[in-house]
Amino acid sequence: MIWFFVFIFILYAILIIALAFGFAKVDEFKPENLEPKTSFSVVIPFRNEAENLPKLLKSISLLKYPKELVEFIFVDDASSDDSVKVIEDILPNNKMSINVIKNNRTSNSPKKDAITTAISIAKNNWILTTDADCILPENWLKTFDAFIQQNNPKMVVAPVNYIAINNSSEQFQLLDFMSLQGTTVGSFGMGHPFLCNGANLAYQKQEFLKLNGFDGNENIASGDDIFLFEKFLENDKKSVQFLKSKNAIVSTFPVKTNIDLVHQRVRWVSKTSNIKSVGVKLIGVLLLLVNLSIVFSIFLSDNIFVIFTPLFFKIIIDMFLFIPTINFYNHKKTFYKWYLFCSFFYPFFSVFIVLKSVFSNYNWKGRSFKK
Repeated sequence: MIWFFVFIFILYAILIIALAFGFAKVDEFKPENLEPKTSFSVVIPFRNEAENLPKLLKSISLLKYPKELVEFIFVDDASSDDSVKVIEDILPNNKMSINVIKNNRTSNSPKKDAITTAISIAKNNWILTTDADCILPENWLKTFDAFIQQNNPKMVVAPVNYIAINNSSEQFQLLDFMSLQGTTVGSFGMGHPFLCNGANLAYQKQEFLKLNGFDGNENIASGDDIFLFEKFLENDKKSVQFLKSKNAIVSTFPVKTNIDLVHQRVRWVSKTSNIKSVGVKLIGVLLLLVNLSIVFSIFLSDNIFVIFTPLFFKIIIDMFLFIPTINFYNHKKTFYKWYLFCSFFYPFFSVFIVLKSVFSNYNWKGRSFKK
């Protein structure tokens, strides 16, 4: 049995080191001095986001991009708070084109329906999606425009960051999220991309329509990003590219309660069983086995060496990918303070989330969804 776990950790080390090399291989984008010419339709689904929308709307007002080249389509998914009013109150003084429309529900996935509804009326060929609890950098659209002009992609995956305060819950979420971001960038550098985030994702409307949008996975509530991403990869992998630029980083926030965190992570994990890629599923199994081995070593042994060796090796291995990731996303100040604590807690949390995703539903925006 011990040799099996040794083998598992060797595979894990190979994966993480390969991702770290992949992260370094993706060069930071250096935009040429080009005249903006890409027209964007920015799609933002929302449900009960009155608290977060003012931050997003302010960041929109500060965007440096020709207003005639962009429209914002906010899709109201049955909000019961003042979300719509918050948006409408800024319209008289707003310089950008902003439309607020109602979601047209046709499937089990409210967010996919919202995006499809917006795309049906979008004026421009480039669709850019983000979330209502995000903050956009001022050169966001300029950076996407330059990248599109210089690289001619059909889909652009871009970075997402967390704005986290200095407490254990938010720092844990931050490090967990940074591991996903590091993996996303690293997978592109390896030539086998398998993750993206719908909070910062762009694609051509004509390609979305040609690939029949979300058809085939509309029964799955979540996954508006990853399943569309898979379709674009299957159709033309080289046209799906990662925009590695600090000027394109969209920022969002950790969830505020432990219950919300559990539901969020269960939702994320629940998508895995529906992903087509066998490689992605095998990676998921590998990660589960690594975390299980750490949990078992702590509960099933009274030998200090046996208890802490798997955890120690995982902490060391993970640093290979964490260091370049936290440097890019600028989290060096808090990383070293919280890394050991979060690393000890994570295997237990990860195993719990996987088990819960198998046996229970999850809540999302005040609704309950099956896996």
